[in-house]
Amino acid sequence: MTAKRTTRLAALVALPMALALGTSSAATAAGPKGFQIDLSQLNNSRASGTAMLSLDGTELTVKIESQGLTPGQPHAQHIHGSTEGHDFTCPDITADKDGDGIVTTSEGLPVYGNINISLTVDGDTTPDSGLAVDRMPVAEADGTLSYERTITVSQDVADHIQDLHVVQHGIDPNGNNKYDFGVGKSDLDPKLPQEATAPAACGLVKGAAVGSVPAGGVETGTAAASPSGVQSRGMAAVGAATLVAAAGTVVVTRRRRAAQDG
Repeated sequence: MTAKRTTRLAALVALPMALALGTSSAATAAGPKGFQIDLSQLNNSRASGTAMLSLDGTELTVKIESQGLTPGQPHAQHIHGSTEGHDFTCPDITADKDGDGIVTTSEGLPVYGNINISLTVDGDTTPDSGLAVDRMPVAEADGTLSYERTITVSQDVADHIQDLHVVQHGIDPNGNNKYDFGVGKSDLDPKLPQEATAPAACGLVKGAAVGSVPAGGVETGTAAASPSGVQSRGMAAVGAATLVAAAGTVVVTRRRRAAQDG
């Protein structure tokens, strides 16, 4: 398992270099563009990882290798940010406005922006699938998560890929390897535990803000003030029972697929 993950991670890290090496300058200019994102923990989740984005026209391939996530649980993950030049970033503890020690989704939204793409394993990838937990990747028993998918994106996303970033959700403050109400109810839906929806890791495209001034500056306040924002629409629609059931469904589905593939 360790050797396989090491090989996958090495391949991810090597991707930007491979994309940068072309047989000719013309081929390089026309080929895919590679971007690296280092994921760092939020909310003391101990989660970390690497995401690689490969953009070929409007075909976006996303590869993620993460560790330190809540084992056996679905982790909602998204590409956030603006395609209109607004400057978003990853939050820190100063975003915790109520001082409870956790940066909730609503508190983080003004900092990292609304969802552009829901990184589901299959089906819809729009913001409406923000918490389609039955189609989100599930962490392995050791807390690792591997994800890969190619998605057709809008031209706006392709043009502003360096302004976007990845956020993974789902924390486990009490270390019992499941989502519970130990830190209270979700700010998005009181039927959900806060652990299930709070952000766990975030990362920006390397060098995204270098040499550019965002049009319109930093956009703040609008997303958190209105729970009807695109991220809240997807997340608030799922009840706690659905969350628990979906986790089991994803595991069973993955096992069935593995059996079929074998």
